[in-house]
Amino acid sequence: MQLADAEWEFIRPYLPIGEYGPYPERLRQQFKGVIWRFKTGGQWREMPQEFGAWSTVHNRFRQWRDAGVFESLLEGLIAEAAKRGEVDLSLVSVDSTIARAHHDAAGMRLDEDILGALEKAAAEAEKVRTKGAVSKNKTDRTSRSAPGSISGGRNGGVSGVGGRSG
Repeated sequence: MQLADAEWEFIRPYLPIGEYGPYPERLRQQFKGVIWRFKTGGQWREMPQEFGAWSTVHNRFRQWRDAGVFESLLEGLIAEAAKRGEVDLSLVSVDSTIARAHHDAAGMRLDEDILGALEKAAAEAEKVRTKGAVSKNKTDRTSRSAPGSISGGRNGGVSGVGGRSG
């Protein structure tokens, strides 16, 4: 799980170095600790000492996250891959459960007649769906007991007290 020198030379400019630290020689060690954390899925407290104190690496990760370092690094990696002609945009996807938009928001323009026909078809489909659910419920009816009585369960409505049915 070593970080190669060429990889580090690419990553290093994206990591901010403040006036009082971190020391550049520890920066690589701490970045490798962050890689370890997300590669293994282990807890911060389980981090091996070779990366430094877990709390220091965790704090450094939070600072980098808050400063947008990882987003900048990803953009830099994409730009470098584009320069080399190695970008494969077929791997990009958008989760449709998150990116929902009304057709007006997407800039879609429909003729009023087409829009009316689509809305009518959607309403009819909804009627069929709900009608199907109602007819299914009619065939799946279970017998109902009198109010206040205990029914069903494993014993078929027989009470556990005295063997009487409720």
